[in-house]
Amino acid sequence: MNCIVCIKQVPDTTEIKIDPETNTLIREGVESIINPFDLYAIEEAVRLKERLGGKVTALSMGPPQVEKALRDAVALGVDEIYLLSDRKFAGADSWATSHTLSQAIRKLGDFDLIFFGQQAIDGDTGQVGPGVAAFLELPQVCFVKKVEEVSESKITVQRLMEDGYDILEMPLPGVLSVVKDINSPRLPSLRGKKQAKSVQLNIWNAADLELDEKEIGLNGSPTQVVKIFSPKMDKEVEKLEGLTPQEAADKIYQKLKELGK
Repeated sequence: MNCIVCIKQVPDTTEIKIDPETNTLIREGVESIINPFDLYAIEEAVRLKERLGGKVTALSMGPPQVEKALRDAVALGVDEIYLLSDRKFAGADSWATSHTLSQAIRKLGDFDLIFFGQQAIDGDTGQVGPGVAAFLELPQVCFVKKVEEVSESKITVQRLMEDGYDILEMPLPGVLSVVKDINSPRLPSLRGKKQAKSVQLNIWNAADLELDEKEIGLNGSPTQVVKIFSPKMDKEVEKLEGLTPQEAADKIYQKLKELGK
């Protein structure tokens, strides 16, 4: 069972800071990590390898520093790592990113499953997994919470729904986007950490993938971020103390009446 896991390096912070001059995210001084949702995708791929044999390949697109995230993935059980890095990839939206990743996957070949985390914590779109499936013309299931059965030709999974879950059967090769309910990611092992230092990092650029510059990066992105800003919090808060429930309700009603609500 040969699996490819597409991962993303994201800022390790819940406090987003924006440069008021450029209206872009401030990344300086903020440590980067593997996107938390991608850890569940890595774990599930490694578990399948341990059960059925094969290998796990991690693939990511980004600047040279993404190497750290890929080597961290090796410490978690990944066998091979590939980095798509080229200034021409900069500014890619989910469409251009999906296109670039799909071309790299075509070049890799020899795979049964492609794994994605549910979404990235910095973008929250959840579009790249389905986008790659569309470019590769492969079947895909999103919100996978459990892998029930796998054979050489098909996989049976549980798909998380609002009121429970569906059981779906998908032919292989195919694409899965997993949710955090699917497993508990392992911690990196000492053996894995040692292997991470020596494993070969394969780096591909736009020329290696024979990509048209009009279809990648900012040039190939139908959507662009024009401006990012933090909403102003200028609401007044009044705390009610020492009042009975009825007195508090009367005061709130009177206040809303004054405000014309």
